[in-house]
Amino acid sequence: MNILMIILAVVGGAFLSMQAAINGRLGSNVGVFRSAFLTFSVGALVTALLIFFFEPKHAVTLLDVPKWQLLGALCGVPYIVIMVLAVQRIGAAVATVAVIFGQLAMSMLIDNFGWLGNEAIHFSATRLGAVVCLGIALFFIYSSNKANATAVEALPTE
Repeated sequence: MNILMIILAVVGGAFLSMQAAINGRLGSNVGVFRSAFLTFSVGALVTALLIFFFEPKHAVTLLDVPKWQLLGALCGVPYIVIMVLAVQRIGAAVATVAVIFGQLAMSMLIDNFGWLGNEAIHFSATRLGAVVCLGIALFFIYSSNKANATAVEALPTE
């Protein structure tokens, strides 16, 4: 079951990268906030349908949970807006790896300290190695973008 969850997370990540690339193009055509609005509007509609048809009944409602748990809904807004802006300027690969780097760093802090009601999973040398490897990947992907941009600028124009 854990392998299936990892596979699903990878698929989810692939969809996020596609969303970022598509929203980047859309945002450059119609505006960053209109692109974000479309994303959240369609997402709300699809989610409402999923809730209506598939969500089982729960004893606790959104009105009953601790109010800080509702703040998670706000975290998606900066992500979408930042990605629409970033993909236009630095490309989908650099923006996505940078986001994953931020996710990894914050998730390790959450794990290590057991923040937000999560079970503590302490920091280790292998986790540090993962952050370092991802940081190196970000550096090389960004450097490759800069090198390609410089090469294109150096091409003679007719």
